[in-house]
Amino acid sequence: MKQIVRGLAVAAALALPGLAMANGSPQVKAAMTSAGCFVCHAVNHKVVGPAYSWVAYVFAHKPGAKVMLAHKIISGGAGRWNAWTGGMAMIPHPQLTLAQAEQMASWVLAQKPVAPPKP
Repeated sequence: MKQIVRGLAVAAALALPGLAMANGSPQVKAAMTSAGCFVCHAVNHKVVGPAYSWVAYVFAHKPGAKVMLAHKIISGGAGRWNAWTGGMAMIPHPQLTLAQAEQMASWVLAQKPVAPPKP
């Protein structure tokens, strides 16, 4: 599994450096697909990482959530979702610009918020 995730990260690093994402959600979703986001996340259920609807529930109304999530997308890491993921860390996406990551975070936060189930 780790080799697959690393392979996707390398592919995304080669595909995305020059990508300028438009504000529309289809373009952002396509960029997220290219970056491998949907390998580990889905909108309404846990895959490896938390569902985007859960992330929206937890962070959508918190000040600075978009920037905080953008930095998490770029730097990766674990923490908040360990009870659901077993501590599996999100891989970093250093090939993304802050603007690209903020657009991805905005897309995530725009999902219909759903409370995460009990871990």
